[in-house]
Amino acid sequence: MVTITDKAKYKIEELMKDAGLDASYFLRVSVKGGGCSGLSYNMDFDNETQKGDQDFEDKGLKIVLDMKSFLYLAGTELDFSDGLNGKGFNFVNPNASRTCGCGESFSV
Repeated sequence: MVTITDKAKYKIEELMKDAGLDASYFLRVSVKGGGCSGLSYNMDFDNETQKGDQDFEDKGLKIVLDMKSFLYLAGTELDFSDGLNGKGFNFVNPNASRTCGCGESFSV
């Protein structure tokens, strides 16, 4: 399961509203090869599920992952920071053995 903080939920809902997306859309979180640590996080809005997708709901927000990404992201918490030390989404991934300095890629 992937969870989100209140700050991340608020920012995701704000982005969806700004993009004019209706309630049929959800957050798709995935892992792709690349980045300085080998794997990088990806987030997008989608309104179609695929065969093998794993879906969760946290704080009223639907989150969908493909099966490969689920294996890397199980137990991950998505947070959002808007402070002086950086702005953006942060993944707190208990499966990551190493992360890069920017926090956008990881390895297991």
